[in-house]
Amino acid sequence: MVPLDLRNTLVFILAGGAGSRLMPLTIDRAKPAVPFGGSYRIIDFTLSNCIHSGLRRIHLLTQYQARSLEEHVRFGWNFLPRRLEQWITCTPPHHVSVGKWYRGTSDAIYHNLDTINDWKPANVIILSGDHIYQMDYRDMLREHIDHEAALTIGAVKIPVAEASSFGILQVDDNGRITGFVEKPTENAPEIPGEPGFCLASMGIYIFETEELVRRLEADGKMPDDQGGDFGHHVIPRMLGEVPIYAHAFRGLGGEETPYWRDVGTIEAYFDAHMDLIRAQPQLNLYNKDWPTYTLWHNDPPAKTVHGGQGGGQQTEVVDSLLAPGTVVNGAKVRRSILSNLARVDEGSELDECIVMRGTKIGRDCKLRRCILDKWNEVPDGTVIGYDREEDERRFTVSTTGISVLAQRHPWDD
Repeated sequence: MVPLDLRNTLVFILAGGAGSRLMPLTIDRAKPAVPFGGSYRIIDFTLSNCIHSGLRRIHLLTQYQARSLEEHVRFGWNFLPRRLEQWITCTPPHHVSVGKWYRGTSDAIYHNLDTINDWKPANVIILSGDHIYQMDYRDMLREHIDHEAALTIGAVKIPVAEASSFGILQVDDNGRITGFVEKPTENAPEIPGEPGFCLASMGIYIFETEELVRRLEADGKMPDDQGGDFGHHVIPRMLGEVPIYAHAFRGLGGEETPYWRDVGTIEAYFDAHMDLIRAQPQLNLYNKDWPTYTLWHNDPPAKTVHGGQGGGQQTEVVDSLLAPGTVVNGAKVRRSILSNLARVDEGSELDECIVMRGTKIGRDCKLRRCILDKWNEVPDGTVIGYDREEDERRFTVSTTGISVLAQRHPWDD
């Protein structure tokens, strides 16, 4: 077995997506910067995987509404020692002669070829910054080296009904990829012997560096409709010409169905939060051997209060997550997630709600299946989630009836 040389591996994380399907949560921030799980941002999961995997040379490629993402990384992820040639750095587009944004995933790496040429790594790992999962990338890198692959693609099993959202792989008995279809709307290739399931690309690529440079230089010369994206352009051209393998994602414990979620829609984002509050969640945030790092906020402990002076309504918190600084004062909170400094006042009821940092919910409110962005102040007596027509008049409502309130929502008088 060839030993791993992690110092000779460069990482690029694609973190510039606009996240239009997550509106209004992405009006003022990139998708990887959207808060998740009460204490984190989406990007924290990919970055934590890198740190635990021993990867220390990381370029975060930013683009759309990058300010909050860049500040989060600057203040929360600045602990690597640069003098040891370790770093996590944000890299915005720098098309000096072009003056436009990246055309797609491969174009983003193409315009950073100078970084690759400067460091001359043996392998380049390319990750997406908008997925929720825990993964040791060393397992995939070891397979990539053992196979002497030009490219290895991380793969996960998904239902056929979800195939239109992913690149779908076909593999032989040795795991070598024989076919690749980007987001098929029908007749998605199924896994042999497992009808109803497909093998989907996780958007995780490990390239042998010389092969990557050669492919990107060719792709960069293509017209916009023929180049710029790994799934649509680069990978299909590589099939049959060089060895490409799939790495079956097994999770930290070797699970056959490990937790991996693309939280690119309101429904997926909401469902991933509901996954966290199960009695035995598949994603373990309490694993001391694999903590999820983030920007530390010096907030006080969470607190529940028996509502009112002289004895008020009983506080009830069931199957919920309360981040530091949270105060629940004589309210009922069920199957909900409250982020740092959130407050719920007397007589209010929350059912399946995601409440972000600094949001204050007044007295006698009834909220159901809601996502409240940061620093909202919900007036006393507000009702959301019980009258869809009324909710649609005031808020963004998803196809399944989840009401989403943007930051500092302008409440009606």
